[in-house]
Amino acid sequence: MNVMKDYTTVLTIAGSDGSGGAGIQADLKAIAASGCYGLSVITAVTAQNTLGVIGSHPLPAGIIREQFEAIADDIRIDAVKIGMLGSTEAAETVAELLKTLEGVPVVLDTVLRSTGGKSLFPASEAASMKRLLFPLATLVTPNLPETVALAGLERRPSSPEQIEQAARRLQMEGARSVLVKGGHGEGAECRDCLLHEGRFHWFPSEWIETANTHGTGCTLSSAIASQLASGQDMVEAVEKGIAYTKCALQAGASWRLGHGHGPLQHFFGRQATERS
Repeated sequence: MNVMKDYTTVLTIAGSDGSGGAGIQADLKAIAASGCYGLSVITAVTAQNTLGVIGSHPLPAGIIREQFEAIADDIRIDAVKIGMLGSTEAAETVAELLKTLEGVPVVLDTVLRSTGGKSLFPASEAASMKRLLFPLATLVTPNLPETVALAGLERRPSSPEQIEQAARRLQMEGARSVLVKGGHGEGAECRDCLLHEGRFHWFPSEWIETANTHGTGCTLSSAIASQLASGQDMVEAVEKGIAYTKCALQAGASWRLGHGHGPLQHFFGRQATERS
């Protein structure tokens, strides 16, 4: 008699990217590559490619709710990753739904703008994201521009001391743990800073020379959520998530898709098929 096994699941709540590089599509790839089973709730449909976001169309709150409830009524959720929300209405709905999950780690990727500068959440309403979702998040993962907006800073933090101070300000807004990503930083290394349980953990790494960076933040947050779903503690989950993302960036550097910023190679452990 076969013994049935349970999948470790990660639910991604985010926007759809038809080019496959970011959003729900990137999340599901990263989750699968991390050994978990991906579930999804789509918050918005975007028209985008490697050159940028052409249009963004948020879904009604009722449809977001219906997607979530259909999954939660049937399938155990081991972790949640939140990406693009698109509107305060969506944030309110997601916050309400998250309260029905007990003891489930939540990774909030604070998506405010696309790589090309397209607004994906109203900057004037960023305070609502903090008020509604920070207290429910196990970890928030802002990049440096998002850190400026969410922490109310006048300029982008650059020194380790400034970044640590910014992380503390975000934690005071209600987030339990904060990962300030260093991908928009300067210097000889990319340095990600985690504030967890009152301690700072720095993850330095060499810069990877590549134009294919579309979906890096989505990939990282999904990889971390997958590690948390699998039972890793926060520091190890972040360390393994960063390591996976670095490998995906490195593997994707030698491939071409479209005419702009291409995607990461999420399944770098498998040989991709090259067009002849």
